[in-house]
Amino acid sequence: MADLYGQYLRIKGEIDEAIQEVIRSSVFIKGGKVVDFEQNLGEYLQTSVVACGNGTDALQIAFMALGLQPGDEVITTPFTFVATVEVLALLGLKPVFVDVCPDHFNIDVSRIEAAITDRTRAILPVHLYGQNADMETLLGIARRHNLTVVEDAAQSIGADYLFTDGKIQKSGTLGRIGCTSFFPSKTLGAFGDGGALFTADPALAAKIRSIANHGMKVRYYYESVGMNSRLDSLQAAILDVKLKYLDRFIRARQQAAAWYDEHLADIGELSLPVRVPYSTHTFHQYTIRTEKRDELKEYLQRRGIPTMVYYPRAIHLQEAYLGLGYREGDFPVSERLTDTVLSLPMHTELTEEQLDYIVNAVKGFFTKGH
Repeated sequence: MADLYGQYLRIKGEIDEAIQEVIRSSVFIKGGKVVDFEQNLGEYLQTSVVACGNGTDALQIAFMALGLQPGDEVITTPFTFVATVEVLALLGLKPVFVDVCPDHFNIDVSRIEAAITDRTRAILPVHLYGQNADMETLLGIARRHNLTVVEDAAQSIGADYLFTDGKIQKSGTLGRIGCTSFFPSKTLGAFGDGGALFTADPALAAKIRSIANHGMKVRYYYESVGMNSRLDSLQAAILDVKLKYLDRFIRARQQAAAWYDEHLADIGELSLPVRVPYSTHTFHQYTIRTEKRDELKEYLQRRGIPTMVYYPRAIHLQEAYLGLGYREGDFPVSERLTDTVLSLPMHTELTEEQLDYIVNAVKGFFTKGH
């Protein structure tokens, strides 16, 4: 699903030197490499960046910084990785779900206003698989109802959002706070855990930085209850090297996606990823849909082709979140997607030979009448 070693070999010299530089300095925590990476990523995104321990921490820190109170409601989607909802539950906030669109998998903005109550404080869109949600519409709703927008951009770093007036912004920089993950398989991935928060508000950035460092304002003086969430210098050094190649990585994924599109387009029993007009797609995942998902997955596995189901059960039906009071049938699109989505191999090192093998196997499954 991801050839991390192959990618490393392409930039091995730079990565190895960056690691050795940190080792020589012996500054492993909060070193200059972290500062450099934050500044360079900030220049790429045109906003302020605060690095942290992982993407889940980024989401938790964001809501801690906003000062929401237990019982406050946050509108989000049930078709996502659990971290999106997990942090809300840990902080005593109430997730309020809105279904997703069946073609592009992101939150259905036409349903958001119906979910707003007098306890709603924020909207948390998830830019799933590498493509932005309809942020222009969503931001308009947030302004009308005086709500804060926090973006879960864990899968979409580098994606462009295209406003109707021609303005372009990077994913994660449109709301009050954006959050991302540097999990190794991400488009910009570390050699371990890592995450970051983005905001254009200097005061909020300072608060986020303090919370991520135990609530510390100056050394050993604490202005708020915080947490220990740090990106270490080794990971920062690796990410700083990879950042220079991020746009190249994205183009490689887009080219692989175009190959899939071209060679799988004629299979009537298969739905390919839809591109929305307001966003570029970084293809963290290339996710197809078919009623024969499980049979196709098994068929490909027998031929040495890995696939993954992101995700096999919607959050509102997970045992840990049944207490929210939702039932089967409440979010039919999300529930249907959990039965039909399948992600094919997607990474920067896919060769034409590998892609050809994959698409021929998929074609073979359907032509043999499975």
